[in-house]
Parts: sequence; structure tokens; C-alpha cells
Amino acid sequence: MAKKADQNRKTPPIEQGGHPKGPMGVPGAKAKDFKKTAKQLISYCKTYLPLIVIALILAMAGSVFNIAGPELLSQITDLITEGLMTSIDLDAVVNVTGFLAFLYGLGFFFNYIQGFIMATVTQRVSKNLRSDISTKINRLPLKYFDSTSTGDVLSRVTNDVDMIGQTMNQSLSTLVSAITMFVGTLIMMFYTNWIMAISAILSTIVGFALMTFIISKSQKYFAQQQTELGKLNGHIEEIYSGHNVVKVYNGEKKAKETFHEINTRLYNSAWKSQFLSGLMMPLMMFVGNFGYVVVCIVGALLAVNDAISFGVIVAFMIYIRLFTQPLTQLAQAATNLQSTAAASERVFEFLAEEELAEEQEKTMRLKDAKGHVEFKNVRFGYSEDKIIINNFSACAKAGQKVAIVGPTGAGKTTLINLLMRFYEVSGGEILIDGVPTRQLTRENIHELFCMVLQDTWLFEGTIRENIVYSRKGVTHEEVEAACKAVGLHHFIQTLPMGYDTVLDDKANLSAGQKQLITIARAMVEDAPLLILDEATSSVDTRTEVLIQEAMDKLTVGKTSFVIAHRLSTIKNADLILVMKDGDIIESGNHRELLAKNGFYADLYNSQFEDAS
Repeated sequence: MAKKADQNRKTPPIEQGGHPKGPMGVPGAKAKDFKKTAKQLISYCKTYLPLIVIALILAMAGSVFNIAGPELLSQITDLITEGLMTSIDLDAVVNVTGFLAFLYGLGFFFNYIQGFIMATVTQRVSKNLRSDISTKINRLPLKYFDSTSTGDVLSRVTNDVDMIGQTMNQSLSTLVSAITMFVGTLIMMFYTNWIMAISAILSTIVGFALMTFIISKSQKYFAQQQTELGKLNGHIEEIYSGHNVVKVYNGEKKAKETFHEINTRLYNSAWKSQFLSGLMMPLMMFVGNFGYVVVCIVGALLAVNDAISFGVIVAFMIYIRLFTQPLTQLAQAATNLQSTAAASERVFEFLAEEELAEEQEKTMRLKDAKGHVEFKNVRFGYSEDKIIINNFSACAKAGQKVAIVGPTGAGKTTLINLLMRFYEVSGGEILIDGVPTRQLTRENIHELFCMVLQDTWLFEGTIRENIVYSRKGVTHEEVEAACKAVGLHHFIQTLPMGYDTVLDDKANLSAGQKQLITIARAMVEDAPLLILDEATSSVDTRTEVLIQEAMDKLTVGKTSFVIAHRLSTIKNADLILVMKDGDIIESGNHRELLAKNGFYADLYNSQFEDAS
């Protein structure tokens, strides 16, 4: 019985992946406070920190073994070159080659182990985050969802958690490996020959300067692309969800013009961003090839002057690749970590939201409630400066049918939310069988109620599962009896699978039939208190009669609170509370209120005139 403030607010479309990314992760989402979020994420992963450290050490070791490769290849090349003049020392070549193969194999093994560890750790962290978010959702007060869209919450559970898992898995080990590879290669190049090391570094600087310039120019186009994509998705969702209205008012031309405007802007930004990102790979190849050329030229000059051997040139050709590759990986890993921090920040913000108060100390429990309900001077406001229920007092005796009527915004639904303790009263108190609801746990209060709402909520499962929902030990006879009582049994019998028919997108049920299922669910629940909120507002008059008959059977023996705009449906109520601006201005049964010729009589007569 939630106050759905976001029903009239559009949920922004959720982009695949949650965050825009361009070449090498550009532009990427950025956290507001990277250090704080990083500390939170490290603290959250503290159980797995030893495993993460082991994985990172293995990643470093794997990189070190790969760095040692060029030096051994240089030795092999020199042995072969020297052997061409006399005879090749095959034993020495085999020994060095065997040692090289061992190092490469060890590097592969270490990288495999660290990959296995990181994949396991990150997926466990993702699983824990989803579990914590799921638990958190049930602990949040309803007011949080009044101010937060459903799409935003879903994005945190899916996109943001996926982003954390994926980038942690890929970026941490990549970052450590890239740093180790970059520093190690730099040391080995200078150790081998400082002249060629400087030549190799200078040859790559030009290429990376050009790459940095292109990335800086492409960022704005990737941002524009994501913005226009969001607008396009929003426009399509809006137009096709109201496609009938667009057609009736001949709005197709305007819709097409708007679509083509957004689509053209998306094309321009996407073309520029994709073209610039497409330059990255050719540019990387150019940097590598240019480095090979420089190494060959400088190496040839040094070799002619007997400053180096031919094997050094071979080693430096590999060093060039090992040197340029980490720079790209570092840029990508750094950007991915920014995205991880941004996603983590959103998740931890959600987990840090104020929760409902703990109720472990509450031991009082109502088991066999009679259903006597009393409101004593109840005050409530969604904020302290905006009180919407001022001084509400009313009494409903056990078994009575209480109708709550009034204009939109009078506080009818809010009153029910307070009764169910979805919100806490700002003043006064609500009592059930003489016990203040604040002394009872929310779980106990919810056990005392069954509900039928305007919006029929059915999940994907069988008809039987939908009726029995969350109640244990319900027999088939009880389910069948409830369906017979609401007039649904014959229809269910005509279905191919009867009560085992799965309610999914293919199930062709009318709005009235869905509502009857929710009434049967309430009958099976058989709680002493009942809430009916606009239960017949979305069906035709004939179906309304069927639902009304079913609800009359449902209310027998229960204290019922009925919110209704159609006043004709609550003529037989024992007590009608007329609300306006958060107060009860009239109370009594239908006949008494009409005799007063007051606000209720005006409401009733206006509906009667409209109907006629």
C-alpha cells in the first residue's frame, strides 16, 4: 500500500552498462570523492584483502617473468649469430630456450591463478553487494521511494554493481601488471643500452602525445552521444507508450520531426566519437612500428661501431612492444577505476540511507486481534513544515465497514499508510484493540491486514501461487473455496492448466479477472483487518458489480477500511468518514450524511448528476 509518487514521473532509461564509456573507457563517470569511496570499497572488501594482495603479487610476478624474456632472446640471438661463423652451440641455445619457456610458462601460470582469484573475489563482492542492497530495500522507509525513481534503484542494483565487479576484476590486476611492466621494461632498457633506451622512449612520446590530444577532443563527442541516446530512448518510450493518443491527435508528424532532430544530432556526435576512437588502434600500431624503425636504425649504427650485439636490437624490438602496451593499459585501467569509484559511490550512498528504526526490543504481539481500531488526535506531514493530517480522530468497531471519502489530496491514502505503519505519525496515536501500533512490530501489524488495491499486483507464477502468496500450509480446497466465493472458479477451470496456469505475458486476463485473483488472495490470507483502496476504479460497470459482490463476501467478519471515489459502492458502509484537507469534517452512515445535506451530500449528488 505504497504511496507511489514516482508513478507520474518518468523513469530515465537505463543505458547498457550504466555509465558512458568511449575509447579506453573515455569519458567515464567520475566519483565526487574518489578517496572516500575507495576507502569504503576497500573496507567493504576487507575479508578478501589477503586474496587480492596475493593475486596482485602474482600479477607482478607474471609481468616480471615476461620482462626477463627479451634479455634471454638477446642471448639466444647472439649464440646463433656467433655460431654462423663457426658452429652453433645447440646445447647452450637449448638451455637458454628451455629456461625462457619455463619463465613464460611460470608467468602464464601466475597470471592464470591471479585471474581465477580476482574473478572469484569480485563475483563474491558483487553477490554480497546485491544481497546487502536487497536487504537494505526492505529496511528503507517508504518516504525514500517517494523521492527516488524506481529506475534509479534498479540501476544501482544491476548496472552499478556489475560495473564494480567487472572493473575490479579487470582493472586492479591490469593496473599492477601495467605498472610493473612499464617500470621493469624501462629499467631493463637502460640496463641493456641507455642510448637505445632514450631512442625508444622518444619515439613513443610523439605517438602518445597525439593520442592524448585525440582523446581530449573525443571526450565531448562521447558525452554528447550518451546525452542524445538518452533523449532518443526517452522520446521513443514516450511516443510508443502513448501511441494511441499520438494517432488520435494526429501527432505523428510532430513526433517524426522530433525523432529526426534527435537522431541527426545522435548521428553527428556518434560519427565523430566513433571515428576518433577508431583512430586509436591505427595510432597504436603506428607508435609501435615507428619505435621498431627507430630501434633498427639506432641499433644498426651502434652495431656497426661494435657498441652492441645484434641480439640487443632483437631485445629492444620486444621492449618497444612491452613499453607501449602498459601505457595504454594504464590509461584504460585508471579510467575504469574512476567508473568503479562512481558506481561504488552510488551503491554506498544507497546502503548509507537512513533505515527504519530497529524493533528488536518490542515483545508485545497481537495474535487474535478482534479488529477494533481507534485514531486519537493523529497528526502527520511528509515534512515538518507541511502537515497534511492535522487532528484526526475516529473509531472503528470490530467487524465494521468504514469508508473513507473525500477529494483528491484530502489524506485518504496517507491515513491508510499510517494505519499500516508505512509512515510514523507526527503526533497522536493509532490503536488496534487498545494497543498503540508503535508498541507493535511492523511485521505483526502487517499480519493483521489483508489488502486489495487499485493496481492489481500479480507476479509471474501459477494462479495458485499468486493466490497463496507468502502464506504457508494453504490447501487446494481453501484456494478453490476462495475462487468460488469471488466467482472465479469456473473461468479457471476453462484454462488448459487450471489453477496451475502460469500468469505471464501470454496469459490473457482482463482487469476484472486480475482484481478477482487479488480478492481471492485476501480471502485466503483471512486477516481480521481489511483495506480496499479504489479496488473498482479501473473496471467497467458490469465487472464492478461482480467485484463488489466478491468484496462484500470478503468483508464479512472483518474490520474493513474502504477508500472509494465512486460513492455508490459504499452506501452500505457502517461508518463513512468524510475527509477534507487532512481533517474529518463529517461522519455517519450514508443516510445520515445525506440528511445533513453537507459536503458528502454535495459529493454524492454531483456524482449522481454526472452519471445521469
